[in-house]
Amino acid sequence: MNGLLIRGAEVNGELLDVRIGRGRVVELGWSLPRADRAEELVEAHGGTLLPGLTDHHIHLFATAADLASASCDPATTPDRAGLAQVLRRARPDGHGWIRGVRYHESTAGDLDTAGLDELRDDVPVRLQHRSGALWVLNSRAAEAVGLGSGDHPGIERDAGGHPTGRLWRADDWLRARLPRGEPPSLAGLSLLLAGYGITAVTDASPELDTGTVEAISAATASGELRQRVLLLGAPLSSTPGSAPGRNLPEAGPWKIVLADSGLPALDELTEAVAAAHRAGRPVAAHCVTRESLLLFLIALKEAGSLPGDRLEHASLVPADVIPGIRRLGLRVVTQPGFLADRGDDFLRGTPASEHDELYRCASLRAAGVPLGLSSDAPYGPVDPWAVMRAAVRRRTRSGTVVGPGERLTAAQALDGYLSPGQRPGDAPRRVHVGARADLVLLHTPLGAALDRLDTRIVRLTLVGGHRVA
Repeated sequence: MNGLLIRGAEVNGELLDVRIGRGRVVELGWSLPRADRAEELVEAHGGTLLPGLTDHHIHLFATAADLASASCDPATTPDRAGLAQVLRRARPDGHGWIRGVRYHESTAGDLDTAGLDELRDDVPVRLQHRSGALWVLNSRAAEAVGLGSGDHPGIERDAGGHPTGRLWRADDWLRARLPRGEPPSLAGLSLLLAGYGITAVTDASPELDTGTVEAISAATASGELRQRVLLLGAPLSSTPGSAPGRNLPEAGPWKIVLADSGLPALDELTEAVAAAHRAGRPVAAHCVTRESLLLFLIALKEAGSLPGDRLEHASLVPADVIPGIRRLGLRVVTQPGFLADRGDDFLRGTPASEHDELYRCASLRAAGVPLGLSSDAPYGPVDPWAVMRAAVRRRTRSGTVVGPGERLTAAQALDGYLSPGQRPGDAPRRVHVGARADLVLLHTPLGAALDRLDTRIVRLTLVGGHRVA
């Protein structure tokens, strides 16, 4: 591209022309002439030009795989007969396996090997719970991975010591025993994200192995993945901002998963936090329960905090701990999209006294806690505009409003996607001369965009000044 001139865009509240060259915004002004005939001209017609959106918590390869998997979402597969039909129609991959995703027990109960065999038993089938924490294998799959002789602590066993086919947080163990092949292409996901206006992502997968980091690096270097990437699971020896080349992944805070099924001892967690800090890495703690949140806050207080420390999800936050979160300097990256996607399930499974604690937003901002929004795709809705609408409306599928006092304004919800990856919740980035040309042009002025919060308003997405969508 020989440069780009965007004419008549709403920029920071003004109607301006924007010249882009060498991957940067090089000029802002009124009635700017084209530099030469080779410079591309885009008439914005008053549409808003924004910094590109950042999804502060996504799982790249899991989302790419999800796009190619059989969807068992209860919203579209509400009963056992429907699930059986989906699995029977699913086409095995190149290794003869079927991968189902987004299963919930409301469809056909707590499935185990026997139950999954009743639905399909002619090929290996693995079915992922929509929480991402559980896999269920049918008999052929269990035999293929040697489940009977497996020794992972997440392998669930019955009273007789026999595997049930249910694997809890055993992704690495399972992945090592699956047929080996190339990781899923990220090209389709990259185009999907660009269509939403997303130009940067934070991959929240914990403890990434060298091969996965190299695969993501290769995807960004080749242009298969056009978004800029921050890795929470980069090796602990990595340092933030250490990417050596153009658009290669950077190391972010170190991800610590506080799983409900097995919380660590306080001294163990405190040392894990301290070790990350000694390596110059902030920590990003996965907390979805009160217990995990309180444990992490105590550990962080003992280990000492570091700028950039953050809470992932913060699904349940008691009001009386918000001041402590603020004092420790924590950022919160949360996913109000879950309320629209499965909020009714949360309400059924949570005491009424805790409903206002679910996926807090407004009270955290009011307390001065930096707040970033994200998808947690593939486990939550990937569309950032849907997440923004959920943050504003906080309405479940049945129409129940969850914590009305936690509603954000549309502008605040947009801000949750406009902060930089290393500092979610900071003041939103602005378009200015010298800024990297990671931009999204909307069809409408900002006011109309905030009224709609709809992905259809996205007209053009640029990364480094180059068109992505």
